[in-house]
Amino acid sequence: MSKLPDEAFRDTIGTIDDEGNRKFIFPKRPSGKFWEYRKWVSYFLLIILIANPFIKVNGNQFMMFNILERRFNIFGFPFWPQDIYLFVLFMIVGVVFVILFTVIFGRIFCGWICPQTIFLEMVFRRIEFWIEGDRGAQIRLSKQEWNAEKIRKKGFKWTIFLLISFGIANVFLAYLISSDELIKMIEDGPSSHLSTLIALSIFTGVFYFIFVWFREQVCIIACPYGRLQGVLLDDKSINVAYDFVRGEKEVGRAKFNKQEDRAVTGKGDCIDCKQCVNVCPTGIDIRNGTQLECVNCTACIDECDVIMESVGLPKGLIRYASEDEIEKKEPFKFTARMKGYTAILAILVGILIGLLFLRNDVEANILRLPGQLFQHKGENISNIYTYKIINKTNNDFNDVHFKLVGIKGSLKLVGNQSIKVPKQGMKNGTLFVEINQYLLESDKTTLKIEVFEGSKKVVTSSTSFLSPRTFD
Repeated sequence: MSKLPDEAFRDTIGTIDDEGNRKFIFPKRPSGKFWEYRKWVSYFLLIILIANPFIKVNGNQFMMFNILERRFNIFGFPFWPQDIYLFVLFMIVGVVFVILFTVIFGRIFCGWICPQTIFLEMVFRRIEFWIEGDRGAQIRLSKQEWNAEKIRKKGFKWTIFLLISFGIANVFLAYLISSDELIKMIEDGPSSHLSTLIALSIFTGVFYFIFVWFREQVCIIACPYGRLQGVLLDDKSINVAYDFVRGEKEVGRAKFNKQEDRAVTGKGDCIDCKQCVNVCPTGIDIRNGTQLECVNCTACIDECDVIMESVGLPKGLIRYASEDEIEKKEPFKFTARMKGYTAILAILVGILIGLLFLRNDVEANILRLPGQLFQHKGENISNIYTYKIINKTNNDFNDVHFKLVGIKGSLKLVGNQSIKVPKQGMKNGTLFVEINQYLLESDKTTLKIEVFEGSKKVVTSSTSFLSPRTFD
């Protein structure tokens, strides 16, 4: 970490003042090479985030997390409650990937990919800069009395923020209940879906609260990922870091004087302009080293490079680097820890791919009715079963029937002889299986029952058949 005087360090977060009250951050408008890269990455991810619920792959929504009905779509793959093990494995793979990415590249996910950061920095703050001006203008507006100018600017900004929050809430709802259902509710009108309207209002209020008041505190206080980085990062992790060796040197920081040669005086390259602090969206001083609040947004890199260029000093005083690279001049190495995470990730991905290939689009569960044994019907033994057919495809099954294989017997459905299973739906029912007692070799026989849709076999199910131990 940076070797600075004790008074340069702190033991409180930048969004809380000495009395424990909310302290709002007014960052300077960022600009520079990394800012431009982040803009294009953010626009691309915003398009994906908004379009995801409305994209269909083989008739399935690209991404959906219907918690109430326990139905999930990931990359167009539908997951039912019976597929929960696959969904959990998907989540574990995602967590391990983020852990590996953090061990290598630090908290780059937060600054470049996280939806919270993208919406706050690339949407809401940019609107704020457009309406209220840059850092200085915002601070002055915040301190001035509630006159006509302040009411007009704040009211206009909050109205736009509310409309955007409402739009985000609609997209969020499309992920939860499906875009088709959302569009249907919009066409029916709010009076027909009051419960959904209430949920939408709650989501809108939550997003509005986050982006108007809570803001960067989501990253600092609420998000568990920020806490995890203290465990995941080490001296070999690449972070947005201040080069304290070059910035401090023998004498330490000092204001810039164009009449002196800093190499002779022993002063560090940091001219203590504090522009890296002013531009930081979480209000920290990157010169204090890696900190909980840092989201690796690179705003301080761009700002410092501009200052270094203006005073004729080399760029890169703040840059992507590891502690070992800065202090020991060691190049990046793929450590044993990183190799371990990579191996675990590769194994999990291999298992996931294998399970996806083995997964059936149709599932049939045929189980003996609980509490029932067997019945004698002349020379035949009869067992009663319940069946459940799950159709995960986007095609209706209009002619489903069963076939007993491997042993001679009869299979009779209870009630309607015609079984229809809708797309993305299921069908329950009851059936009897009768087998001649002299064909049974034990008191418990494993049966195989094939399920057909028309002339096409879609799945085979196994179940047990009970019979007496001895026969008269």
